[in-house]
Amino acid sequence: MNKIITLFFLIMFFIGTDTFIVSPLLPILRESFGISIEQSGWIVSAYALGYALFALIAGPLSDAWNRKKVLLFGLLGFGIFTLLCGFVVDFWTMFAFRLLAGISAAFASPQVWAAIPQLVQPHKVLKAMGVVTAGLAFSQMLGVPIGSYLATAGWQTPFIMIGCCTFLIVIWTAVLLPALPPSIQKQKAPSIRNRYRSLLQGSTPKVAFLAYFLFQLGNFAAFSFIGTWLSDKFSLNVADIGTVILFLGLGNTISSLFGSSLVNKVGPKHSLIYGVIFIGLLYLLLPYLPSVTYVEITYFLIFLILGMIFPLMMSMLQTLSATARGTVSSLANSSMYFGTMVGSFTAGMLYAHSGGFISVSLFSVICFGVSLILFLRSGVLLGLRLK
Repeated sequence: MNKIITLFFLIMFFIGTDTFIVSPLLPILRESFGISIEQSGWIVSAYALGYALFALIAGPLSDAWNRKKVLLFGLLGFGIFTLLCGFVVDFWTMFAFRLLAGISAAFASPQVWAAIPQLVQPHKVLKAMGVVTAGLAFSQMLGVPIGSYLATAGWQTPFIMIGCCTFLIVIWTAVLLPALPPSIQKQKAPSIRNRYRSLLQGSTPKVAFLAYFLFQLGNFAAFSFIGTWLSDKFSLNVADIGTVILFLGLGNTISSLFGSSLVNKVGPKHSLIYGVIFIGLLYLLLPYLPSVTYVEITYFLIFLILGMIFPLMMSMLQTLSATARGTVSSLANSSMYFGTMVGSFTAGMLYAHSGGFISVSLFSVICFGVSLILFLRSGVLLGLRLK
């Protein structure tokens, strides 16, 4: 079982690295393609759009398919299109390959989240999700900085490396992962529309998913333009930006590995409340910090808290259904990437026309506040049992 969790960790590491690597590369991509600040945000939005749209389909379909096969095909496509990103010469070709990479990831990563409750004992699910979430955290702590350093030899290098490594992960997945038969029989499987209708019955799931969308909207609005802001305010190059993100990922990694114990002690409700409030206060402070050192410390603290509450949110959403976990995972991931798409687009507009990163941070804080209120009102916390 430990080998499987390690495999899931690596899958999320490479998908996370590919997802997050674009942010520190935006200044150099903007220069290479001769595009505006707003257009540079579209590169982030392209991946998010492909993921968000197809995750809505991939999850329900995978509930009636063997998850291992879905994961393998998704990873293979992800590796191919990410590799091709390293060979593009214009903006629209990059946009297209990022879109296709996002579509492929939409079929792959939800299978990881859905497989955890299927393979892991109930009282160990939160811990397993924390470890897998650490894959995303490590992608920020190590993957993105390493990619940023590699980009000094050419921005194409990180995409080529991620694509090649993904092919190795495909082979390991084929060998190690057991078959994951569908939770429902194909002949009895309801339509995709009916699965979502069944999942979203009542106010609790609707409000919970809206809360999750708003949280990720604020999260990725701020994250998407980290590289641009650091370059503009502190004149950092792509390698220096990678160093800042190293601290960001370090906080996320520490919390992902050990945060579940703190959540168990404090309780899910208070962990969520205190965590979101603390993040909001730090984002309000961030644009006014005078040096890179203070920025690094602040990002470390922000993502230390994020690493704790993200698996908590995923665990809350997984309690909404025991028979449609693929649908839950895909809707959660789709909500996150719709948040990424809208957030990066909105952040680009705010950054360029409404006061730079100050307006972006304020927008994120508002999203966090509304998200917290909706989570508390949804009642989804009542279905969560931690041990």
